[in-house]
Amino acid sequence: MQIRTFRPADLPVLVDLAIEVFGPFYEQSYRTMVPPVVYEHQHGRWADDYRDSVPKLHDPDDGKHVAGAVSDAGRVEGFVAWHVDQERRLGQIEMLAVREPARGAGLGRALCEHALRLIGEQDVDVVSLGTGGDWFHAPARALYESLGFSAVPVVYYLREV
Repeated sequence: MQIRTFRPADLPVLVDLAIEVFGPFYEQSYRTMVPPVVYEHQHGRWADDYRDSVPKLHDPDDGKHVAGAVSDAGRVEGFVAWHVDQERRLGQIEMLAVREPARGAGLGRALCEHALRLIGEQDVDVVSLGTGGDWFHAPARALYESLGFSAVPVVYYLREV
C-alpha cells in the first residue's frame, strides 16, 4: 500500500469511494434518527452532495489537500482530505474514507498520520476534525481518540416546522 498525493484521474474513484463508504451512514443510521421530512431536507440527496463536495477537497492554492492509499494492484482503498488555515494556525481533517474490506488493518491510521505529518509541517498549532456520535462512526471515534484527539460533546438538533 502506498499513500500518495491526489491525482486528477483519481477524482471519479474518490467520489465513488465516498458514496460507498458513507452510504450506510445515511441509509442505515441517519435515516433512523430523524423524521422523513428532515431526512429529505438535510440529506435526501446525500450522494449528490458527495459528487459536489469531493471535487472541492483538493485545492493546494487554498490550503486543501487529498492523499489516497493505493494498493499494489493500483486500486484506491481510501483517502484523507485536510485543510490548513495559515491565518488561524489551524489544520482540519475534512474527510477520511476507507473501503470496508480494507478496514481494521491500520489504513485509516496511516492516512491520518500522513495528513497530520504534513499539517505539522505548516506551522499549525491545533488540528481539528469532526465525526458522528452514532454506531456507524464508533470506529472513527476510537481511531481519533487513539491518535490523541480530545472529544468535545456537541448536540445538534433538527426538527420539522
